[in-house]
Amino acid sequence: MQLHTIDTGLFKLDGGAMHGVVPKSMWNKQNPADDNNMCSWAMRCLLVEQDDRLLLIDTGIGDKQDEKFFSHFFLHGNDSLEKSLKAKGFSVEDITDVFLTHLHFDHVGGAVKRDGDKLVPAFSRAKYWTNKAHWDWAVQPNEREKASFLKENMLPLQESGQLNFIDTKDGEEWIKDFKIRYVNGHTEAMMLPQLNYKDKTILYAADLLPSVAHISLPWIMGYDMRPLDTLNEKKKLLAEAANNDWLLFFEHDYKNELCNLQKTDKGIRPNQIIKMSEF
Repeated sequence: MQLHTIDTGLFKLDGGAMHGVVPKSMWNKQNPADDNNMCSWAMRCLLVEQDDRLLLIDTGIGDKQDEKFFSHFFLHGNDSLEKSLKAKGFSVEDITDVFLTHLHFDHVGGAVKRDGDKLVPAFSRAKYWTNKAHWDWAVQPNEREKASFLKENMLPLQESGQLNFIDTKDGEEWIKDFKIRYVNGHTEAMMLPQLNYKDKTILYAADLLPSVAHISLPWIMGYDMRPLDTLNEKKKLLAEAANNDWLLFFEHDYKNELCNLQKTDKGIRPNQIIKMSEF
C-alpha cells in the first residue's frame, strides 16, 4: 500500500458552527476568524494505491455548483482535485474506486461533474462506495441536514450504475489493510477508514475529528446531528488511538495533516504533528 495526500482546496465555514459550545475566545486562537466570523478549512482527501486498485477517499466540494452556492463558502487556495492527482502522477481516469465517508457536499461534491447539460460521475471508470443506511438517510434527509445533502451530488452515481453499497460491519476489514469504523453522531453511518500502513495504523477521521483542536472532547461541531453520540464516539476511538499509537488524518484542518496522541492530566491531546510525505 502507498498513501498520497490529495488537497482539493480551502473553503470557509462559520467558526461558531464548527466549534459548537466552545467560546470564541478559545477557538479563535486555533483558527482565527475573519470579519464575518468565518474560518478557513481544508478539504483534504486520501489516495490509496494498493495492488490493482487506486482508491480515492472523499472528493472535496467540486466545481459544478453555481456562483450563488459558492458565494457562501469563499473557496480559496491554489489546489484542486485534478491538479493534486496530476502532481502525484495520476489522472481521474486512473481512479478505480471512490470511497465516500459520507454524502455531505464538501465530501462528495467532486464525485460528480457537469458534462454539457448533464451531470455525470467525475470518475468514469470507478466504483463509488457508500453504505445503505447512510444512502437512505441522505436521499430522504431531515430538515436540519437537508442543505448538506444535494441530490445533484448523489443521484448521478446511482443513475450511472456505478454506486455500490458496503456491508462490512464496524471494525471489520473491507479490503486488505483497510478496516471501516462506523460513527453516527455527525450523521447516520459515517464511515472512517482505518488503514494499516507501514506498520502504523492511520484513522481517517473525516468529520468526527475535523481538526487537531477537535481532539478535545467538548469541541463538537454545531453541525452534528447527535452531539452526545459524537462525544462518546470520540472517547472510544481516541482512547483506542492513544493506547495503540495510531495516527489521525485530518480532512478539514488547514494547517495539520496527521498527528499521534499523548495522555495528559487534561486528557488525550495531540503529540507530534507530521505529514504523509514524512513516512
